[in-house]
Parts: sequence; C-alpha cells; structure tokens
Amino acid sequence: MIRYLINKIFYAFITLLGVITVIFFLFNKLGDPAKMMLGQNQSEEQVAAVKKKYGFDKPIGTQFLYYLNDLSPISFHSEAENDYTYLGPNKYTATRLFGFGNITTVIKAPYLRESFAKQGKKVSHIIGETIPNTFVLAISAIIIAIALGIIFGIISALHKDTWIDKAIQILSTFGMSVPSFFSAILFAWLFGFVLHKYTNLEMTGSLYELDDFGEKMNIQWKNLILPAIVLGIRPLAVVIQLMRNSLLEVLNQDYIRTARAKGLSEFQVIKNHAVKNALNPVVTAISGWFASMLAGAVFVEYIFGWNGLGKEIVNALNTLDLPVIMGAVLVIAIIFITINIFVDIIYAWLDPRVKLS
Repeated sequence: MIRYLINKIFYAFITLLGVITVIFFLFNKLGDPAKMMLGQNQSEEQVAAVKKKYGFDKPIGTQFLYYLNDLSPISFHSEAENDYTYLGPNKYTATRLFGFGNITTVIKAPYLRESFAKQGKKVSHIIGETIPNTFVLAISAIIIAIALGIIFGIISALHKDTWIDKAIQILSTFGMSVPSFFSAILFAWLFGFVLHKYTNLEMTGSLYELDDFGEKMNIQWKNLILPAIVLGIRPLAVVIQLMRNSLLEVLNQDYIRTARAKGLSEFQVIKNHAVKNALNPVVTAISGWFASMLAGAVFVEYIFGWNGLGKEIVNALNTLDLPVIMGAVLVIAIIFITINIFVDIIYAWLDPRVKLS
C-alpha cells in the first residue's frame, strides 16, 4: 500500500507539473499581462513599472521559473529588494529554512499571485472565499445523484424490460442529453418565476445574502435547491444507467447463485452481496463527476447567481484576469488528482478482488 501511494503521488506530481506548464504558457500567450492588469488607460511608464514589479520584463523561461518558485512550498528568494524573488512582508508569510550568499530558502504555502482586476487581492483569498460555496453545491448535487441514482438503478435492474425499466431509461437518457445551461435556465424560469408563489424559490441567489437592513450575511438554504438539482441531473442519469447495468451483470455471477442456493432471501442477496460489488463503476462515475462539477458548475453558478468558483472563473474570463483563471484551473486539477488517488483505494474496499499494485 505504501509503495502504491508513493507511485501515485509521484505520477500525480508529474501530472500537476504538466498542468502548470500548459496553463502558464497558454495564458501568457493571450497578451501582455501588464497591459491587462492596467486596462486601457495606461502610460508606458506605468507598464514598465508593472513589468518590473511582477517580473514580466524577463524572458518567458525566467517567468516560468518565477511561477514555479511561487507555487513551490519550498522556494528561493533574493536579498535584493529590486529583484522579483525578494521576499517582501506583503507578499506571503514564510518560515526561513537556511540561506547561502544572497539567497534565502523558505517554506510557505503556494502563492497564486494577485488578481489583475482586483488589484492587491491575492488569488488564494479569492478562491478561498468562493470554493466553499462550490463545494457545498457540488456535494449537494452528488448526494442527490447518488441517492436517487442507486435507488432507481436498482429498481430498473429488478424490473428489467418492464414498463418501469423503460420509463426510467427514457428519463435517464433525457437527463444525459439536456445541457446544464439549458436545464438551469428552464428550472430558474419555471420554479423561480412561474411557480414562485408555490415554491417560494428565487431565480437567482447565493448561499449567503445580506439581510434587508444590509447589516449581516444570512445563510439561505433555499437558494441551494434549484442549482443542486440542475447540477445533479446529468450525474444522476449516469449513475442510474451504470447501477442498472452493473447490477444485472453481478446478478448473473456464480456467487449470487450460491447465495440463493443457501436459502437467502432475494432482499438479502441484493443487499449483502450484489449491491456492494455493483458499486465499482458507480464509484468511478461519482468521483469523476464530483471533480468535474467544480469546473462544470460554471454555467449553473452564473445563471443562478451562485457566488462560487465557477462564477468567479466567468468573471475572470470577462476581464482577462489571468492569475485568477490560472489559479482556479490549478486548484481544480489538484482536486481531480487527489480524488483519483482516493478512488483507487476505495476500489479495494468495495471489491477484495481488486489488487493495489
């Protein structure tokens, strides 16, 4: 197990380095970062000063090394105040390890730099403020998908080729076919506007909102209902299909026949033997969907006005706020990689036949 985890962490590191390389060179080819930061009304002196401050006046290869140095938990910094790598008091908090010459080595949290559009505000703070809302939305959506998907998948498998099975299959196929942005618009209009008198739901709204006096933020759980349902529709449809097909396959296995021959009831066979082993492909789908929800929630959050990471990414794209976009993509990539490692471990727990190697 330890060797397996070391191998996974090593490959995760290589993958993450590849993601960092791609997003850095891709987004730095979109234009001059200094001009993006200053906007339209800038002088040559202002542009030069910004380039000097953020290291944009250096060759692209040197800028990439600066970026890696900012992201690395262990980084190297110059004692010269006019150098980009100078560890100023307002840059980030770090603990000094050792120094040699005019270079100081420190340990710190990864530094995602500062927002172009919100000058002076760190990207890590922006992501820290928005990603909890996205996690709440994604977890709520995946809970809906898991609970209903497994139940309807089991019902569909146990009533194979009946009208119940066909009805569930039609609904799940429809759920996979409808784009999230269309579902979001439809649900917001229907339940937040047309049926507002009966549902008491709003077309837009976030988890925390100001009270009527504008004095404090209050949590609004009802604003979570519509975006969570919309975001959970597609994974729900996938879970239904996977659970049905996997359960049908498991029910034809020899050990299921043996369990029935021992006199166990059909409920005990399904509950204690079939469902657990049928969950493997469902776990794969759930893990993938949960990670992708953090990125795929962009349209849903924007349409419903949910103040999460997805909405922040849209705002950053509109203003070409590169550090925020790059930081968000990097955080999502880390979540993908971490979830994949946990999923492989869960496999072994669900099915002893799976060997971690």
